[in-house]
Amino acid sequence: MKVNLSHESGVTKEVKIGFSWTTFFFGFFPALFRGDIKWALIMFIIALVIGSFTFGIGASVVAIVFSFVYNKIYIKELMEKGYRPADDHAKKALQANGIIAIDSTETSVGA
Repeated sequence: MKVNLSHESGVTKEVKIGFSWTTFFFGFFPALFRGDIKWALIMFIIALVIGSFTFGIGASVVAIVFSFVYNKIYIKELMEKGYRPADDHAKKALQANGIIAIDSTETSVGA
């Protein structure tokens, strides 16, 4: 599922929620191409260290682990930089996936 995040400067980014197939197949390169240098380096160093002790097999395990968590990390980093859900659909999708908290001003059913 893809959602849009917008910044007050007018920049809008379309981000994917959930499993990252690009990270699964290409490791740290998607983070690098997104301009997320910090996480690209983190993924590269972890894969390098673990892969060196396991003849490269550990690097595949690192890619699999990051495939499950990288999109969530990327969205949280964007939100720290001032991006917000562009619409109500994006907000509800982010809340459903545990990326942002449900507003306390919203009332629950039956309350």
